[in-house]
Amino acid sequence: MEYSIHELSQLSGVSPRTLRWYHQIGLLKPARTGESGYRYYGPEQVDRLQDILFYRALGVELGKIRECLDSSGFDRLETLRKHLAALQQEREKVDRLIQSVQQTIQCEERKETMKDQEKFAAFKKNLVKENEEKYGKEVREKYGDQAADQANASLMGLTREEYEAWNALDAEVREKLEAAVRAGISPDSPEGKEICRLHRRWLEATVKPVTPQKHKGIAQLYVLDERFTAYYDRAIPGCAQFLRDAVDRWAE
Repeated sequence: MEYSIHELSQLSGVSPRTLRWYHQIGLLKPARTGESGYRYYGPEQVDRLQDILFYRALGVELGKIRECLDSSGFDRLETLRKHLAALQQEREKVDRLIQSVQQTIQCEERKETMKDQEKFAAFKKNLVKENEEKYGKEVREKYGDQAADQANASLMGLTREEYEAWNALDAEVREKLEAAVRAGISPDSPEGKEICRLHRRWLEATVKPVTPQKHKGIAQLYVLDERFTAYYDRAIPGCAQFLRDAVDRWAE
């Protein structure tokens, strides 16, 4: 079956203007263009548009989507399976938040006081699950299941004040890292020593004990694993490298 651009727009919910833009950037080319200049799309283009929308729902940028779909190794069935797994994980995350909101509403309606631990349980569970999915394999291989499970348990056991302080400390580390890299400061400097100290304090909330060797090993992961690097370098490239070097110099 073949669709005009307006028919495909009605079918998919994607505006004609967006479909024209997808054509312009080479993301979704029509099967053919009629003598009048109208675009027509066949089954292959319909499937590709569906794939595009799956990627978009997961927050993937258009350039990356085109790169994935045009790759010689692109496997649509395998990609769909990965989409399904990602969406199921997202649903689990939302379900935990829904449960937390429902519990909060019930406490408000009954004029009951909700325990501080319960207020943050869903957020911490989501964080533990995300960390496991992203980094669990590497951490467990390097430090063992016991250390990884202990870190997860420590995070879940944080009080509201401890959890907020832990997040604030993480933000402070990244802020000082970005300022140091932006200013061209050396990791051997007093600023590097302070960043190392703050990072150790941040680790101590979930990693026990933080020996110099373990501190250096964790920091080394920040430059060996692109996911860790992306976290610290998301604003300014070089932050993960600076942190690794500062910890290597100042860990004690």
